[in-house]
Amino acid sequence: MAEKKISGGLKLLLELGPVAAFFIGYVMLKDNIFTFGGTEYDGFIVVTAAFVPLLLLSTGILWALTGVLSKMQIMTVILVVVFGGLSVWLNDERFFKMKPTIIYALFAGILGFGLVRGESYLKAVMGEALPMEREGWMILTRRLTLFFVVLAVMNEVVWRGFSTETWVSFKTFGLTAAMFLFFMTQSRVFAKFGIEQPKDGV
Repeated sequence: MAEKKISGGLKLLLELGPVAAFFIGYVMLKDNIFTFGGTEYDGFIVVTAAFVPLLLLSTGILWALTGVLSKMQIMTVILVVVFGGLSVWLNDERFFKMKPTIIYALFAGILGFGLVRGESYLKAVMGEALPMEREGWMILTRRLTLFFVVLAVMNEVVWRGFSTETWVSFKTFGLTAAMFLFFMTQSRVFAKFGIEQPKDGV
């Protein structure tokens, strides 16, 4: 199914809005304790419980408006539901904190498996939006695989060695900024191996 076009601002809101809402909710509720059914839950667990359906809603709206979801988006939603649900069910924030580690390790494993086979699975995901020669895709895939490994290790270090407040800031801003900076630093690859698309009517 061809992707329907929506404004960049709306797409960004649907993709990053739930993460921003999670951060704001945590800042507001982090020092509070809530009792449901005789069990006490801290602010982190309550915000996590709200984040899961919010992400499902925003992803559903994005799918309804565009008609497509990337494999990465689908996998992320599944892991959020599983690990967010476990954190709420077991009243244990560690499961949700592990989620980025597992996501990045899984992505690194998938891309790495493709590299072993001499293929770039990244091209299968981004090829239509970013036309590029095979060599460029292989270079970018190797770098992104290593980058995902680094992010997985960093998440483990932060959530195990620092406070929950530090981890929330790291997840909200650090991981997002790191991903943005990674692709910004790959401009030479895009410039060297990018394939110029013919203009309409030419």
